Amino acid sequence: MLVEPEQLKQPPVIETNREQLIRAVIEEIRPNLQRDGGDCQLVGIEGSKIMVKLTGACVFCKLSSATLEGIQARLVERLGEFVRLIPVAGATNARH
Repeated sequence: MLVEPEQLKQPPVIETNREQLIRAVIEEIRPNLQRDGGDCQLVGIEGSKIMVKLTGACVFCKLSSATLEGIQARLVERLGEFVRLIPVAGATNARH
């Protein structure tokens, strides 16, 4: 039974580091988007799904799908695992 609590402690630490890495990648991209009048905010993380909200000029931009693909590719590269970037509408607060 002593092993079980240790196993429960490890996943949150791993998830926290993973979340920090995801946030860092998005923060690297944001200045480029902001220069063009847009932005990208992390909304939530559910396993391999990363939900983001595009705002400003990104909402109606014809290249927004290419932007999302680029962010997804960078996340996959940094995390070393496949993740899916999912654009969502309406949610503005990132989960901490």
